[in-house]
Amino acid sequence: ADGKTMASAWSHGREAATRLSALVVVLAVATTPATALRAVSSYAGSTTPTTRAAAVVSSPETAASPSSAPTSGPDQSTSFRTVDVALGGERDYPIYIGPGLLDSDTWPRHVRGQKCLVVTNEVVASCGYVEPTVRALERAGKTVSTLVLPDGESTKTMDTLNRVLDVALEQKLDRKSTFVALGGGVIGDLVGFAAAIYVRGIDFVQIPTTLMAMVDSSVGGKTAVNHARGKNMIGAFYQPRCVVADTATLETLPRREFASGVAEIVKYGLIRDAALFEWLEADDAVESLRTDGAMLAEAIERSCENKAAVVAGDEQERSGLRATLNLGHTFGHAIETRSGYGTYFHGEAVAAGTAMAARLSRKLGWIDESVETRAVELLKRADLPVDLALMLDRTAERRPTVEELLDIMSLDKKVADGQLRLILLKGALGSCVFTADFDPALLRDTIEEFLLEGPQ
Repeated sequence: ADGKTMASAWSHGREAATRLSALVVVLAVATTPATALRAVSSYAGSTTPTTRAAAVVSSPETAASPSSAPTSGPDQSTSFRTVDVALGGERDYPIYIGPGLLDSDTWPRHVRGQKCLVVTNEVVASCGYVEPTVRALERAGKTVSTLVLPDGESTKTMDTLNRVLDVALEQKLDRKSTFVALGGGVIGDLVGFAAAIYVRGIDFVQIPTTLMAMVDSSVGGKTAVNHARGKNMIGAFYQPRCVVADTATLETLPRREFASGVAEIVKYGLIRDAALFEWLEADDAVESLRTDGAMLAEAIERSCENKAAVVAGDEQERSGLRATLNLGHTFGHAIETRSGYGTYFHGEAVAAGTAMAARLSRKLGWIDESVETRAVELLKRADLPVDLALMLDRTAERRPTVEELLDIMSLDKKVADGQLRLILLKGALGSCVFTADFDPALLRDTIEEFLLEGPQ
């Protein structure tokens, strides 16, 4: 079957499961019954019952307005998907996925107080996404202020954080107020951290407008700003009230930035969801994400299901489960730091880092060469860079040494007691480990090979 047929079958299969059970088991219907059976068996064997229940998937539904909203609200015919992040009690929150959600009465019901501050950047504002967001809040009777920041990773600083806090104080926001993060990962991380520390914590809503933010950074409560010596070094775990992924906003996303988000979708397939990886590999599936709205929504939903399950099982990275979401990130953060923040999109750096992690995994004898080859080829098909040497040649006067990259990696947040810990692939496709138990000489060899020649 082609990718579109698989997407349709996958969606219908999950809707049937929703009708049969309140606890939805995520099923990826593949090309044959045997493949589908393997997907279910793999999922059941790799997660605990608690984790499986953590990402509760609702079938596509029609948005219903809250009782206080007009009965003729614009979302009366808006179809969307929902993934629930189950953290316990009032800390649970939904991820809404679908087109037209910005100007919807669905998400403002999660805004509990009167005053709101919508924070965005110049690019998102120029696309016209602020106005429908404000309209939705004002229909719900909220008083809304807005702040438009410069675009880019260079905005993710303590100085910009203080600017957000200054505006909140000027507008006299209090503990019942809400911050709304309207933008990509930079805005989400920055505004989430501001919410975590303003008057010791206020509500915030994530409205991601990039694919990267929809499938990764907006979900799970990691908030931060950068330090000159390391990415995301100053931050907090702080969960949103809800996540609103309006897929229509991706229509204005530039090609490179869209591909950056696909890197994270591929990651889920490599570390825990082999059926997703195989679905992306089939025919022209990964290439069709940009043009096929149904396939894109499926990919976003499946990614959020994976992220929600991991976050529910290890919210603050205590057990190591959540750390596995950082496949390729230690290498990737070093690339971002060395190239200069904003030179490459996060997903581009992570793609190159994933290729490096796969190479090291293969050198250690933990995966077959075929797994490395498939990973690199799928990233290339997604229009992502995997050639570290070429990336650095474009951005620096000289290539760094192995020691310089290792020095940057030594500042990674996953370092413990001076030991560098990495997420590496091990075993069959869809399996990984978080470990410091690897040969450092092979790590050096891997970095050196990529500095000289890139992936094979």
